[in-house]
Amino acid sequence: MAMQSHRLREMEQQQQRPLLQSHESLVVGGGQGGLPSEPTQLWFIQDGCGMVCAFITWFLVLYADFVVTFVMLLPAKSAWYAVVNGVLFNALAVLALTSHLRTMLTDPGAVPKGNATKEYMDSLQLKPGEVIYKCPKCCSIKPERAHHCSICKRCIRKMDHHCPWVNNCVGENNQRFFVLFTMYIALISAHALGLSGYQFVTCVRVQWNECSDFSPPVTVMLMIFLCLEALLFLTFTAVMFGTQIHSICNDETEIERLKSERPTWERRLRWEGMRAVFGGKPSLLWINPFAGLRLRHLLATRVRKSGPEFSV
Repeated sequence: MAMQSHRLREMEQQQQRPLLQSHESLVVGGGQGGLPSEPTQLWFIQDGCGMVCAFITWFLVLYADFVVTFVMLLPAKSAWYAVVNGVLFNALAVLALTSHLRTMLTDPGAVPKGNATKEYMDSLQLKPGEVIYKCPKCCSIKPERAHHCSICKRCIRKMDHHCPWVNNCVGENNQRFFVLFTMYIALISAHALGLSGYQFVTCVRVQWNECSDFSPPVTVMLMIFLCLEALLFLTFTAVMFGTQIHSICNDETEIERLKSERPTWERRLRWEGMRAVFGGKPSLLWINPFAGLRLRHLLATRVRKSGPEFSV
């Protein structure tokens, strides 16, 4: 089964190669520092619900940044307190939003559409008794551990789940960015809660005089909404982060766990699974969503419309 899966992957890469060579963007081998190579296609799912959820995510992060910066830190009497917390919070917000973009715009591991042709299957040179599976929905040869997503309308390798908040599936190619997204959102949520608690105590002590550039009722409303948002996001993303790390360490996706699928693959446990997802040995590159990003290449490419997604 492992040999068959490897042969399917090679044949799919050969199928996609003419498109990649036309943009001179085919990369062989690992990326920077052993990281997985940057996908050569900019991916965007045209799903109304997902796009709305992604917009809400950005709005809430920017709202939190506004309240923290303009309501809490700029009016603070201590310049060091304002500068240190401002730099830290904004840096975490940039990392969170970058991770969100990388998750949303990275091909999660889509299997080429319509490759279930006689010529393609003949080229696999299957041995007697070998079985391959065809997806009846996207007419593609379904590799091992791939599942069909009804929203992306594609079979996705090692599909964990479809997340509307990132408007994409979480799969083989973008799971690292999704883990970073949940981690950084949890961190800025915890940071916002801590700052809000300190701000409430400070404002009560001075009876809300010179506590903020806004009026006391507006300040209270802004901070209460921020606390509710931070508490909700902290709970959700912390649980999701723990679930993702557990899945990676056990080499089992959420779909496989829910379906109680028996593993027919050789499991990569703990650090082997972490290295497979994050690439290479443990380093700061693991937590850097900018690693492997080739912005100049993405800006130079042309966007074409293909089915339910935009791809480059």
